[in-house]
Amino acid sequence: MHSSAKAFALAILAFSTVATAAQAGCEGRKTTGTVVGGATGGVLGSAITHGSAVGVIGGAVVGGLAGHSIAADNCAPHRRHYRHGYYDRHGHWHRYASR
Repeated sequence: MHSSAKAFALAILAFSTVATAAQAGCEGRKTTGTVVGGATGGVLGSAITHGSAVGVIGGAVVGGLAGHSIAADNCAPHRRHYRHGYYDRHGHWHRYASR
């Protein structure tokens, strides 16, 4: 790997660590997932295609879409509340206790 590619990969790793720690909300997680996924995809695309621009751009697009999708899945609430009970994250119904 060329020294510039190593420096780029190290910068992406440092940025992703800082960005992940800084974002707490759901929208922030989706943005972070998109950025980290795109950067990782670009680095992997570059490594696989030996620096081809098509490989870098294609990897960044696919990685960004995958990162956003994975982060969005983690934003869903684990409980859906209803009047007499709720479904837990495994899909099982639990009735609220009577008062």
